[in-house]
Amino acid sequence: MSVPSDDEATSGKSTGAGQPKVGALVRARRRQMHMTLQALSDAAGVSVGYLSQIERDLAMPSLGTLAQIAQGLGAELNHFILAPAIDTGLSRAEGRMVFSVGGSPVSYERIGADFAGNQLSSFVITIPPGHRSEVFSHEGEELVYMLEGEILFGLDGDETTLSPGDGLHFRGIQPHFWWNKTDKPVRLIWTGTLPLFRLRASQSNETGAPQKALKPAMTKTKPHRK
Repeated sequence: MSVPSDDEATSGKSTGAGQPKVGALVRARRRQMHMTLQALSDAAGVSVGYLSQIERDLAMPSLGTLAQIAQGLGAELNHFILAPAIDTGLSRAEGRMVFSVGGSPVSYERIGADFAGNQLSSFVITIPPGHRSEVFSHEGEELVYMLEGEILFGLDGDETTLSPGDGLHFRGIQPHFWWNKTDKPVRLIWTGTLPLFRLRASQSNETGAPQKALKPAMTKTKPHRK
């Protein structure tokens, strides 16, 4: 899942009327948990430098990266963004809400539902021209299926161009990024097992209060540089 690169980082616009910026929410939650940037980096698998950029609204995290940070802070993803909840497996195209993370130009349509024991998260993602993600590496599996446009996808040091109808299934621990180098938007379906809208069971007690975050099996997320 993609975010602006160093060159294209947004200024962290408000996510809605009166809604605090993502960076301020991350910083406030980290301080509430009495965590240093280094401690959060270790817990979330996101570099200290990139966390600092996010907290200062110099970079806008992707949905996946924000989920890693939320896990590291023992919080639900919805603590940081306003995203639609889906409690039915049927998703109608005309009824889906479109949302983004803060001021990011990448938009998401959630097509994965919430139900007891669900393991998958799934979204239709629209990536604007010129947009490039950071390099990701995290737990779980991912499956990308192209709907519209062409995108450069980097995986484990190799790069390939994906076109409509192409699919790519890989382990999330493999370093990966994507880059829309064209002048047209890209639409794709992303499905993965990385928990986005749910806490790991070991991170909450019976009352739902967050416990000390556990260090996930993932490597550092860092900006992708030219």
